[in-house]
Parts: sequence; C-alpha cells; structure tokens
Amino acid sequence: MTTSQSLTLTNGPRPLEARLHLPNQTVARPLVVLCHGFKSFMDWGFHPPLAELLCERGFAVLQFNFSGSGVVAGEDVVSDSKAFFDATYTRDVEDLVSVLEVVPRLDPRHIDASRLALVGHSRGGGIALLAAATEPWTDRLSALVTWNSIGEVDRFREAAAEWRKSGELPIQNSRTGQTLPIGIGLLDDIENHREELDLRAAAARRRCPWLLLHGTEDETVALAEGEALAAVAAQPFQMERILEGSHTFGAQHPFCGPTPQLITAMNATQEWLARYLRRV
Repeated sequence: MTTSQSLTLTNGPRPLEARLHLPNQTVARPLVVLCHGFKSFMDWGFHPPLAELLCERGFAVLQFNFSGSGVVAGEDVVSDSKAFFDATYTRDVEDLVSVLEVVPRLDPRHIDASRLALVGHSRGGGIALLAAATEPWTDRLSALVTWNSIGEVDRFREAAAEWRKSGELPIQNSRTGQTLPIGIGLLDDIENHREELDLRAAAARRRCPWLLLHGTEDETVALAEGEALAAVAAQPFQMERILEGSHTFGAQHPFCGPTPQLITAMNATQEWLARYLRRV
C-alpha cells in the first residue's frame, strides 16, 4: 500500500504542481524525483506505473509538471498555451532545482533527504543530467537514471531562420491534435547559454552514478545521441541499449500496459536505484 499527496511548489509566476508518493512504512525512505519529457506531463503513460513500482520497492517518489508543460494536474492536454510558448531549457533546469531545494523541508519521518535520485525521460533526461552537473547537486545526488535522453538541446536547427523570422515555431502534438507554437525565447536560450546547456559537458562533469538507458529503435532521439553522451561520461556510469525499444519503450497514453522493452527499462531502473540509494 502507498499514499499520495498533492503539493504546490513555487518557482516564479507559475507554481509547480507536484505529487508525492510514500510507501506505507514508518521509516524514512530515499526519494526519487521523476522528470517528464517534451509534450509530456507527470501523468503521461508510463509515469504513474513507474512511480507506483518504485514506491512498492520502498522508494518515496516525487512527480511534478515542468512549468512549461502547459498541462494542469489531472488533465492530459495543454490548456496553458502561453506557458508552453514561453518554455526554455534554462527554465526547466530552474524548475527542477527548485524541486530539489524543497526536498530537505519534506517531513524527515518519511523522507531521507540524504538519499536522493533523479529519473528523467527524453528532454526530462537532459534536464536531469544538467541538474546533476550543477553545484551543489553534483555532491548531493546519489543516483541518476535517464531514459532515451536527448544528447543536445539544439533540436530544431534547420528551422531556426524561419523560426526567428516568424517569432514562433509550430509544434504538432499527434496525440491530441493540438498545434502549439514555441516562442523565440527557447531559441535565444539555446544561443545564449550554449555552455550551460552543453549536455556532453554535463555528462563529463556529473559525479553521481548514472544509468543511461536508450532504445535501439528510438524514432525521436537517435541512439547515436545516447552513445555520444556515454562516450564522454565520467565514471561511474553504465549504458544499456534496450533492443527494439522505441522512444517511449512502446508505452502510450492512456497507458495500455507494459511492453517487454518498458519492463526491461523499469527493472533496470529499480535495480540501479536499489544499488545506490539503499544503505544500512
């Protein structure tokens, strides 16, 4: 049995909606923070079952919606298009750091803040990696797991000229049918903060044990991006290629049950977290 509670965390003009899941145990548990990807949200597809699995294995789990997701907790479509339009990578990192800063203030009867890990998918994996390479979190995190993480932030290079000319870049969400523009703030962020947003440099700089999972058939973030991160990653790290794994390891929204690839990713994740978060 597990219990869940909703939280609202403050980070600038848009509060972060979060959900804390606790194992039904009387001892303080290590905490895992889950980071969703682009065009996603904390209740998308595999995120709730992953949170449930980790909680059943004895970890407390904190989920949240990035402020730029544009999705309100309990919904599964973008209802705040302005938030989506204004989203940047730097803002995402700030969101995640603000979540991490809350952790020491959580009830110590339930949360052991000294045992803290990040798990991120796709863009959320990249954001988790950047946070893990940012002081003081380089020494405060016990583990990092990324699923099909982006290997670079400049995802729309070929469209940059037209994007800047028009002031926005339309993004199609095939699941919802929504066409949602992103503003040039993201383009400016990439151009003005290349060093801070350099994921390969972050891979070399971070210190916590890192499990890098990547599907061999990822249609959104090529396996080569994961391999490029692994090529420069500082120890300790481990890369696992999940055979026939797509970008979401076959998961959809609404969730229709796990695929063999998703089961592999979940099992590898819980084993890595158990190795580095559990201690006597």
